[in-house]
Amino acid sequence: MSHQITIKPSNHVFTVHDGETILEAALREGFVIAYGCRNGACGTCKGKVLEGLVDYGKYQEHALPDTEKKVGMALFCQARPLTDLGVECREIGAAKDIQIRTLPCRVQKMRRIAPDIMMLYLKLPAHERLQFLAGQYIDILMKDGMRRSLSMASAPHDDTFLQLHLRNYGGPFSDYVFHRMTEKEILRFEGPLGTFFLREDSAKPIILLASGTGFAPIKAIVEHVLYKGIKRPMTLYWGGRVRADLYMNDLAEQWQREHGVRYVPVLSDARPEDRWTGRTGLVHRAVTEDHPDLS
Repeated sequence: MSHQITIKPSNHVFTVHDGETILEAALREGFVIAYGCRNGACGTCKGKVLEGLVDYGKYQEHALPDTEKKVGMALFCQARPLTDLGVECREIGAAKDIQIRTLPCRVQKMRRIAPDIMMLYLKLPAHERLQFLAGQYIDILMKDGMRRSLSMASAPHDDTFLQLHLRNYGGPFSDYVFHRMTEKEILRFEGPLGTFFLREDSAKPIILLASGTGFAPIKAIVEHVLYKGIKRPMTLYWGGRVRADLYMNDLAEQWQREHGVRYVPVLSDARPEDRWTGRTGLVHRAVTEDHPDLS
């Protein structure tokens, strides 16, 4: 049975079909509400059920504590309506007109840029281009039905290849990439996905925060900003355990030197051989030390 969902305060209306989550139906009908992991772990898609009943689905408790659930909050990537609903959530207008597609691609080039980090260059068919916003991600569709979400490290204007940064965490996809994948292989992916991108309707300074291969979407955003000539002050904080984790440190230093992007690298477990003289500790703490008031 289908149910009608009304988003407040915009009064946008869409229909959820049997088996769909609220997020899946919203995206299918072109309404992009804020979301991230799509598996009930991050809490980005959290919204309030103002009217009606939902099945909350499976989720991690830290993403939706009982105290929030009792006041009507739900994770829309997991929740399914049991009745017509009125909901309150964040809508992201800038991504609304970008089509989510399933496409084939060729692994054009593989480059190991650190002992446990691989850079992949994916080439789309000659007649295809992927429209996306800097910071978004794609889901690699594996043959067993599993998905692996990876942020695009290339900016939209640089669309010859899609660049991905992958750390070898020992999971099925990273194990395959590091031990069996070869160049020229064909993959399939779905995208673009996610609501992590620069809001350009602001003049405020920009603080960019990355840990490990979380640098990938940040790289895309910085390159997009430089390409468009956006003049807002930018500070990049990039954290790792050891020096090798800052695998494109030279590029970040080049941004600082040539474009005035302030760069603050931070290591939490620097080794003697790193000869590290920069900031130490956890990268998010470096941000709050420098900017105790983020307003």
